[in-house]
Amino acid sequence: MSDISNTLPSAFGNPSVQTMSSREIAELCEKEHKNVIRDVRTMLDALRSDGSDLSHVEEVTDSRGYTREFLLDRDLTLTLVSGYNIQLRHRIIRRLDELESKARQPVDPMAALNDPAAMRGILLSYTEKVLELQGEVEEMRPQVQALERIAVSEGSMCITDAAKTLQVQPKALFQFLDSHGWTYTRQGDNTRIAYQAKLQAGLLEHKTTVVTRSDGSEKTTTQVRVTPKGLTRLAKEFPPVARAA
Repeated sequence: MSDISNTLPSAFGNPSVQTMSSREIAELCEKEHKNVIRDVRTMLDALRSDGSDLSHVEEVTDSRGYTREFLLDRDLTLTLVSGYNIQLRHRIIRRLDELESKARQPVDPMAALNDPAAMRGILLSYTEKVLELQGEVEEMRPQVQALERIAVSEGSMCITDAAKTLQVQPKALFQFLDSHGWTYTRQGDNTRIAYQAKLQAGLLEHKTTVVTRSDGSEKTTTQVRVTPKGLTRLAKEFPPVARAA
């Protein structure tokens, strides 16, 4: 298993501070990594509420912003696994001792350069990372181009049409806008209104129209419309789980 804490020993700007990745913790503790990530978040929330300084904690994310792993120092690692059992704590402590022992050993850069096996490993690692990034870029290229076309398009559209463009259910989009601070309705009035912050940001706009009733009287209505800029933002933020099949 490749452990990022071995390749980044100075993640916090101090080579003497060893970190252990949540992935290695999951392996040592024989737990699913997603559950360890959940436990780390719970621990960090509890410590923050207690006033602890957690600015040194590093969260590694992928190109989509999803969490790949956490890098924890010795104290936080032991705090995390203290909720498990004695055997697991013992495994973690032994592994931390190994990491600290490696950190104390002097590193000779020239030795790596003169070691063909070490150089092959380094080059292979970087090549794999470059190929992985290139693959992600190519995979995202059509999405980026689509977003760019939306961003430069002219005119706004109603929320229902915006939902069709985003390929999501209109009901789901309405709920998303209301629950994420984009729009709201006044009590006793079904008219949907955009929050001022979204109007100022150019994400939404109001369109006022005059409707003639059957009796000849006129009624003024206000409709929230999504701008191209707002559509681009929604394409990035709207949860994929709510997208229409």
